[in-house]
Amino acid sequence: MHGVRTELLIKQAESIGIPLYQIRLPEMPGMEAYDNIMRQHLTHFKNEGITHSIFGDIFLEDLKKYRDDRLSEIGMTGIYPLWKRDTRELIDEFLELGFGTVIACTQERLERVVGKEISHELIESLPADVDVCGENGEFHTFAFKGPIFSEEIKYKTGVKVFKEYKAPQDANDTCVSDPNKKLAGFWYCDLLPA
Repeated sequence: MHGVRTELLIKQAESIGIPLYQIRLPEMPGMEAYDNIMRQHLTHFKNEGITHSIFGDIFLEDLKKYRDDRLSEIGMTGIYPLWKRDTRELIDEFLELGFGTVIACTQERLERVVGKEISHELIESLPADVDVCGENGEFHTFAFKGPIFSEEIKYKTGVKVFKEYKAPQDANDTCVSDPNKKLAGFWYCDLLPA
């Protein structure tokens, strides 16, 4: 979903000092295909003795339930260290600790911030209904520096691209956001290694 190049993801993992395990998904998998692929890979980890999975979710109850239900199917448990924290306090703490992150993709309406680094000024400029951590899916980011990085990951911004996707549906196959809207879109900024 973030649209970040694999080479930057590899550099990020190397700088943080953690092994990277990549899961490749088809471009537009349905939920059944997604669940099957994830179950296969989580079972691999379970067989290696891993019993917990850590998530950065903050307050979306339905997403937490979905994750916990899928993990319980194979005997694993989710850990949510940020759960129910105030998102404004979280982003302030994140920036004060010296982390840096760039917005890699945004909802259609937030085009002006795609490719921008998150700062206090940018946060203040966001519409009032946008969560400052993007917790409702308003934007996704790529972290490139901070106290857990051995070195900053140098990047430059490339082209911006708009991609349309089928609008989110509920259990009755009804569009969640606007019943008349069949497509939803995201702006992506190509982040390139510098």
